[in-house]
Amino acid sequence: MGNIQTKDFYCDFVLNNKLQVEKIKETKNILAFYHTKPNWTIHIVIIPKKHVTRFIELEDMGLIKEIFQVAQDIIKEKGLAESNYKIITNGGSFQDSQHLHFHLVSGEVLHFSGE
Repeated sequence: MGNIQTKDFYCDFVLNNKLQVEKIKETKNILAFYHTKPNWTIHIVIIPKKHVTRFIELEDMGLIKEIFQVAQDIIKEKGLAESNYKIITNGGSFQDSQHLHFHLVSGEVLHFSGE
């Protein structure tokens, strides 16, 4: 894939289909897919299809409800509630891609790259 550098990886590559991802769940407003460089045994990214740069800038709180509904569906479908899972979002200097996104991770840490 090479080393892709962009401020909004999700709009520039994932949502524009310039990079094929393994989709897990998709709604009108939300896309969930396996991380392209996983840090965990199960590493899923959940994004709004509408561009939102940062959590603090989110105006439509209905998107958060839908994101967490998708996360809950995936947790149930994959049986993660009986093992382990985390839902993580990054902000400020922790946020590399300038598009609101959540990581749903489970299992063991493979490696940690900070994103």
